[in-house]
Amino acid sequence: MNGTKPPPPIGNDVGEDREGSANSADDSSETGSIPERDNWTNKLDFLLSCIGYAVGLGNIWRFPYLCYKNGGGAFLIPYFLCLLVSGIPMFLLEVSLGQFMSRGCIMSWQICPLFQGVGYATTIVATLCNQYYIVILAWALYYFFKSMTLELPWATCGNTWNTDQCIESKEEGSKVECMNYTVVNGTNYTDYMYALPDEFTEEVNLTNFNETLLPDCADVIGSRVSSVQEFWENKVLQLSGGLDEIGTLVWPLVLCLFLAWVLVYFIVWKGVKSSGKVVYFTATFPYVVLTIMLIRGVTLPGAGTGLLFYLRPDISRLKDAQVWIDAGSQIFYSYAVGFGTLTALGSYNKFHNNCYRDTLIVTAFNCCTSLYGGLVIFSVLGFMAYEQDVSVGEVAKAGPGLAFIAYPKAVSLMPAAPFWSFLFFFMILLVGLDSQFVAVEGLLTALVDIFPRQLSGGRRREIFTLVICFAMFLAGLIFVTNGGMYVFKLYDHYSASYPLFLIGAVEAAVIAWVYGANRFYDNLEYMIGYRPFIWFKICWQFLIPLVALGILVFALVKHEPMEYNGYSYPLWGTLIGWALSVLSVILIPITCCVLLLRSKGSLRERWCILTTPRLKPHQMRPTTDTSKDPVNLVSYKEYPKEDGSLSEKERLELGLG
Repeated sequence: MNGTKPPPPIGNDVGEDREGSANSADDSSETGSIPERDNWTNKLDFLLSCIGYAVGLGNIWRFPYLCYKNGGGAFLIPYFLCLLVSGIPMFLLEVSLGQFMSRGCIMSWQICPLFQGVGYATTIVATLCNQYYIVILAWALYYFFKSMTLELPWATCGNTWNTDQCIESKEEGSKVECMNYTVVNGTNYTDYMYALPDEFTEEVNLTNFNETLLPDCADVIGSRVSSVQEFWENKVLQLSGGLDEIGTLVWPLVLCLFLAWVLVYFIVWKGVKSSGKVVYFTATFPYVVLTIMLIRGVTLPGAGTGLLFYLRPDISRLKDAQVWIDAGSQIFYSYAVGFGTLTALGSYNKFHNNCYRDTLIVTAFNCCTSLYGGLVIFSVLGFMAYEQDVSVGEVAKAGPGLAFIAYPKAVSLMPAAPFWSFLFFFMILLVGLDSQFVAVEGLLTALVDIFPRQLSGGRRREIFTLVICFAMFLAGLIFVTNGGMYVFKLYDHYSASYPLFLIGAVEAAVIAWVYGANRFYDNLEYMIGYRPFIWFKICWQFLIPLVALGILVFALVKHEPMEYNGYSYPLWGTLIGWALSVLSVILIPITCCVLLLRSKGSLRERWCILTTPRLKPHQMRPTTDTSKDPVNLVSYKEYPKEDGSLSEKERLELGLG
């Protein structure tokens, strides 16, 4: 901090939009200056990128399951309440913060430098999520390629990966009779047998048998395993016995993972100029596929039962606190708050873009997609339940179990099964790829903004992107080993769940109480031309911190040791999971302490220095009263360092004189 006013930012006039220069990257390489920051080519690039990122696999496989589990249509009541209280306000907060500061999730916290650790925390969460989320794309690619056949490989038994307990999808749910018989064709002996009723022929005459289902016989029937499940566990995952049996690499999945990262790299290597165009297909075509599959689904027998199971309201479930916690959790996951990516997307907007209107559009699309996806999923699950003569609840699953077991089983029962399987996994690929490459773009933005001179512009950005993608690929190899599924579940449960609630609460509290909710509203008014509805300020000040911390406390109280497929995770595995959770959020207090210790002056002086926003001239309204709300005007080149005592003039500017 110095007593002289620094020059205005390069290439920007006070109060004007940030406009890029076509030759900025080339010029910067010659002059050594910092390249101009990219902007979206047009508004639709930003909207589709936000929709593609926020509308992810959770809308397809998590929301429908939570809806039927928690009272069907009644679940929409807590869902929409949580959407109004936390989802929309947090989405607006993160996008508008990025747009106002024109920086990613780390450097945007120069708005309140003491809490820059929030940016580091979101970056860690994004890094961990990028490592394991793309593994879902590897699985989807594998199924996608296996669907290019006349007969789906998971529909039948008799393959090299099948066991003696295998049962084909078309036979599941059929009544199996198990009898203790003593005379077969005149030959006396005692044994157990199980068979479908229509398998008995005239040549096999059963006499003197007891139709009582004996315990041992029940064990035989209960041991039958679906051919779809055996394909998933024995062929695709080649699953080991537990977390302590990591085993070797599953090479088909390694190749699929590599291909997924190649796709991501060539989408993001040119920055938002390239990724902003890809979303025109990846964010829109899944809706075409969903519509085709819905039309097919509702024409299948049993579809109506599935849809009723999905939407029939059970108001009594609203008395259960878990229902409200599930609603709040789904909002945080579905709207992707706390990852820092929304801040990065907003940072490429022009300064006076109407981010308030954009927020309402994107959140409406997200909500409608969740409901629409549920119709597609449960119409098909209703058909599968009808074919197998079981209830819909017995076939409904959540998470990867829906995408890679339940739905493949359902399509295997349809006519032209390979076509519908191909279409389904193509949709999964597009939905997952959208979220993945936008998340990677958010991570790259955060890192490039720290070292703009070294990393941004031209080939430097392309090479840095390649390094990050390859490093992520190497880090993700552990998820495509024999024990990779156990590691995947550990990451999914701990690294991107508990930290999000704490990060969300801190984000809202810092903006509302340290920077100032009224001050942030002034910034929004300056950007979009009017003040948003006062509801958002109330949410930032009170409701979001209370809701987020409430969900976090409830989740911690209800926490139980992890299990997967009957396997209980060992204590050391659980400790690794908690370490993944703490790894990100611990950076918030650590950064605060380090910055306070490095600053000079009294504790009050240090607080004032580190909570004074570091803005550029174009972010200041001409009528801003800096005596009431101190700011530190800086240039693009560097931010001031707190390496000396305050001068008398600086003390007066901060109100400490």
